[in-house]
Amino acid sequence: METEIINRVANSGLVTLDLEEYYHPGERVVYDLKDNLFMGLILKEKDFRAFLKEHDWSQYAGKNVALTCSEDAIVPTWAYMLLTLHLQPYANTVVFGSLTDLEEKLYFDAIARINPADYTNARIVVKGCSKVPVPTAAYVELTRVLRPVVQTLMFGEPCSTVPLYKKLKEKQV
Repeated sequence: METEIINRVANSGLVTLDLEEYYHPGERVVYDLKDNLFMGLILKEKDFRAFLKEHDWSQYAGKNVALTCSEDAIVPTWAYMLLTLHLQPYANTVVFGSLTDLEEKLYFDAIARINPADYTNARIVVKGCSKVPVPTAAYVELTRVLRPVVQTLMFGEPCSTVPLYKKLKEKQV
């Protein structure tokens, strides 16, 4: 006697969200201001402005840039602002900080484009495994965005989830 195999996961109504799909494919680079420091200690404004005018900023076209200074030097805030002004016409995005900060910003930007209303009363599983590194901060941000609208929120794979949140049923009066 043959019995039909029923895919209960497919019939469950679960919606799987994979943060890997929000990964920005652009190259990530660090611009280290240490190379602009005089004797590795100070930033000379006149020399820095001359560098900014002469540097080929088009090499950053489409790239994601993290601005930092790896030397223990006092760098004025305006220096990072000037760098951003020169990078912005070319780079996809510019952040102050590390490559980790950059990755978080890219994911936050992608999550900000999600329309939470699309997930109203949905049963969501946020996929836990991916082929690209997904920062924990992205999972936290996605949770913050979805929690007000979803019916349930789970983590893992549809066949094996960790329940995180379930909306309480409203009492009938």
